[in-house]
Formats: sequence, structure tokens, C-alpha cells
Amino acid sequence: MPTEDAPLPEPNGQRSPRGWHSRGYLPHFDGGRECPQAVTFRLADSVPVTVVDAWISELKSHPSQKRETELRKRIEAFLDAGYGGCHLRSPHIATLVEDALLFFDGPRYHLHAWVVMPNHVHALFTPALGWNLSDIVGSWKSFTSKEVNKLLGRTGKFWQEDYFDRFIRDEEHFGTVVNYIEANPVKARLCDKPEQWRFGSACRRTSNADVDAGETPAVPG
Repeated sequence: MPTEDAPLPEPNGQRSPRGWHSRGYLPHFDGGRECPQAVTFRLADSVPVTVVDAWISELKSHPSQKRETELRKRIEAFLDAGYGGCHLRSPHIATLVEDALLFFDGPRYHLHAWVVMPNHVHALFTPALGWNLSDIVGSWKSFTSKEVNKLLGRTGKFWQEDYFDRFIRDEEHFGTVVNYIEANPVKARLCDKPEQWRFGSACRRTSNADVDAGETPAVPG
């Protein structure tokens, strides 16, 4: 579990949002505080590099925005097919990752929706004052990769270095993204209803409602 001085130190003063910047082959937009961000990050072996390179080559004649959108769609469809070791399928590892997402909910960001899939993670959050998108995602990935590698007795890269992100345009877009994130396990045919997937905000919200009503939720492991 992260501590208050890990995985990243507190920023010195207020960090300015980075705006548009690039890591790897994807552009990123960091709007800072008050700007909800949706991110997807995935395991290192979830999509073969040769497949991504072939898609990039195929899409290079498209306008940049269309190219990014199409590449994201192809990668996310590939992810849902369950390629690679799918280490996040382990309840213990999925819990570790989910706990890391929740640990700094409040001090560093407000976490609106999330889901931990077998080989990738979706999260929707708004950075807190003094925190930017890349620091938050880097914190999640750095801490969890070290802890999971220790659990698995392995070394090397656990997460793919790059990630997808989208800033939320308006309230309608926000609701669409929440629904997309929480319905991902259903789309991937892992369960029938979003709340049945143990490692996501839909399950947590439903479980909390059941507890408030005096019921004991039946949550699959």
C-alpha cells in the first residue's frame, strides 16, 4: 500500500498543467485542476508491439485526431480479447491495483469511475490542485509494478510505458465515459452486469448502496 511519501513526493508548490505533450506515439492533454481526465493503461504484454506498429503504419495517412481515435479503438478491442499474461485476472493483484487507485482519492485527485480488467485499467478522475495527469498515472504505475513484480517473483516492465488519455468536454461526455468504463467487463463478456465485476466503481457503488440498505452484497471473487 502506498504511504504519504510514496510512490511520489509531494510537489513543491503548485505544478502547472502541461497542456498538450507527447509520450511515445500518443499525444496527451493535461488540463490540470477542474478538468476531468479519462485514462487507459495496459500491461506490457497486452498488445504485441508488432501489431501496434502495423496499425500505426496503416493509419499514418489519416488526420492526427482520427488516427489517435482509430488506434485507441483497435487497441481497446484487442485488450478485451484478453491477450497476454492477464496478471490482473488474479483477485489479489487486481485488489492491489484498485487499492492504489483509491489510496490518494481526495488528496491528489477525485476518482469518479474505474475498472481493473484482466490486462488493462480504465480510470476517470479530476486532478487536485498541485497534481497533473502524468504524475498521477506515473505514481499508480510505478508503485503497482514494483509490488506486483515482487508478488510474482519477476523483473522487468509490467505496464506498457505509454497510455491513452482524454479530457472530458462536458457533462454529457462525462456520463458517456463513466458508462463506457463501468460497462467494459460486460462488453468483454466477463459478466452480465457492470456491478457484477468485483474490481470497479459500479460494484463499489452498488455494494455501498446495499450496505446502506442493510443488505450484504454478493460480490464475486
